[in-house]
Amino acid sequence: MKNSIIMGMILLFSISHSQTKKNGTIYLEHPAIETAEKAQQAFIKGDTTTLKSLLADNFKAFNGMNSNPDAKGTDKATTLRQSIFWVNNASYLSLERFRGAYPDALHYKKDNKDDKVWVQTWDQLKGVHNKTGVKLNMPLHRLFVVNKDNKIETMITYDDGTVFDELRSGFAERTNGTLYNQHEYINKVRIMMAAFENMDLEKAYSFFDEKASFRSLEMPVGERATLDEIKERNKGFLENFEIESIDVVGYPDLLHYEIGDGMTVQSWWNFRLIRKSDKKKIVMPAMYTHDFNDDGMIIRSIGYFSTKVLDAK
Repeated sequence: MKNSIIMGMILLFSISHSQTKKNGTIYLEHPAIETAEKAQQAFIKGDTTTLKSLLADNFKAFNGMNSNPDAKGTDKATTLRQSIFWVNNASYLSLERFRGAYPDALHYKKDNKDDKVWVQTWDQLKGVHNKTGVKLNMPLHRLFVVNKDNKIETMITYDDGTVFDELRSGFAERTNGTLYNQHEYINKVRIMMAAFENMDLEKAYSFFDEKASFRSLEMPVGERATLDEIKERNKGFLENFEIESIDVVGYPDLLHYEIGDGMTVQSWWNFRLIRKSDKKKIVMPAMYTHDFNDDGMIIRSIGYFSTKVLDAK
């Protein structure tokens, strides 16, 4: 049995070994890499003279995210016009190697009678579209086929197409839901704030889902507080301050978003407080957004205020 196991392992190794076969060389440095990177920089700078000299006459560019099997690609002349378009329609364009990445040149042996080299790059594209203000900040992966004359015959681009969808959408106006100045959820926010003003804390907290999250501008990005944590913080606040009144400024709005079907109440308030230590009166302005779930409970609260005013002398 032992010998059978050993022979089986040897056979398995032999099979695995026989399935390994080299098919060329990967280069860290190669003239084709220089050509690909020069072409990319020339494109985003609108240097069509340099770009034209680096592209073969039969050049074609393809969108690697396009699933159309009949795609013909973009020819050299169109690519040169696209370069000018981007320079004229976007600001702050830059293309740099993605952090920690570097390009490779692959020289295949099999089926490569024309001695072509494939170059693969990983970059970060940045810029701002002049008309829509859409920000371009995305990883960009490209494959280039460079011929023996060191000219680019093919370029295949893989990028985040959703950014360009947003850019195209920016050319047309569209609505995204309904804005209410009177609504059941606005009433709930007003009643909830009135409950806080009158120290009816049980009633005030009853408007929040037990899994609600809380944020404020003074919290680090990504940090959130739970309902229990907010109760503790408010307890400490009320030990040091008396609420004289909480007055609405203007009027609250309810935004019913078509995208995502979200329900958000935004409201503005003046907290009129008395500091217990010295009886000083303080007015703290605040803005809140409260997101409601399908059960009409607040699931998220974000406060926009500065507690520095509480230290006023």
